[in-house]
Amino acid sequence: MHSTTPNTVLILGAAGRFGLVVARAFADAGWRVLGQLRPQRVAPTQHKGIEWLGIDLQDTAALAHAAQGAAVVVHALSPAYTNKAWQTQVLPMTDAAIAITRKLGATMMVPGNVYNFGVTMPAVLREDTPQRAHTVKGQVRIEMEARLQQSGVRSVVIRAGDFFGGGIGTWFDTAMVKDIRKGVFTYPGAPEVSRAWAYLPDLARSFVAVAQRRAQLPAFDVLHFAGHRITGQRWLDVLTPIAQSQGWVKPGTVLKMAKLPWPIIRIGALFVPTWSALLEMRYIWQTPHALANDKLTALIGPEPFTPLPQAVQAALVDLGLMAQATSVRAARADMQHARAAHS
Repeated sequence: MHSTTPNTVLILGAAGRFGLVVARAFADAGWRVLGQLRPQRVAPTQHKGIEWLGIDLQDTAALAHAAQGAAVVVHALSPAYTNKAWQTQVLPMTDAAIAITRKLGATMMVPGNVYNFGVTMPAVLREDTPQRAHTVKGQVRIEMEARLQQSGVRSVVIRAGDFFGGGIGTWFDTAMVKDIRKGVFTYPGAPEVSRAWAYLPDLARSFVAVAQRRAQLPAFDVLHFAGHRITGQRWLDVLTPIAQSQGWVKPGTVLKMAKLPWPIIRIGALFVPTWSALLEMRYIWQTPHALANDKLTALIGPEPFTPLPQAVQAALVDLGLMAQATSVRAARADMQHARAAHS
């Protein structure tokens, strides 16, 4: 077993959406960051604080050797959204991550989601809430977490709601704000149903905070990240002033809220595996839920939190939907103020 250095982290899948955001958060906090990516993939150049390792995940011996000294491994890998991909790839990825973490004598950190709880989930989700997944993805996630617990490798799952901010590939950019420049906000659920959302930079800073206190954790643990609890109407209320300031809607008018065409998705699901997977998860939009973060805050203090208007503005800038300039400076100033208030 290799000796570890407290300030070194290995990010598996560091070129992905969550992987890159969490890698930046660790680098910003002064950690040495090793970023794993597929050998054929070109390393992102946006952040200079990441040392890239172009080694295949399944080459666990080579990856562990290259990452000697890493005390924390963040498992940020995720397959395509289809059920088949999850059924065939999630557990082998987990096994590889466990093997690498074991060779390093490190602690593994994994982002979790609410899929484990299923359609009967209560309005407030706690770490000990019964897990009754009825979907393929939920059942896979339950098995994944069980495998972590049974592995004997030190590991912690930080469960959060749907992601937004920090890049592409979420409901936020693929559906909700896709047509915002045309004055249209598309919402997949009922406007009054509140759901858990995680602004990725806040979640990433929570990972850093937990990593810094990992010695206080048991061999396996689960923590809940509260993030934001948002209704469709709240999204509309936050996005409309931005749309007005950008000229996406006429002065004095609001964004039009369009519904996601679920009937079309239902038909397309017969032929398109991704649509089938989306349809199976529709209940997430119809079932009010929030995550209780008492356990997390007992460990790290106040959860990193960016007010929704500033988080949304920064997310739109990340997507290239807003010009940077003053909007970025204002968002960063607001976020710094918010962080100071919560520190």
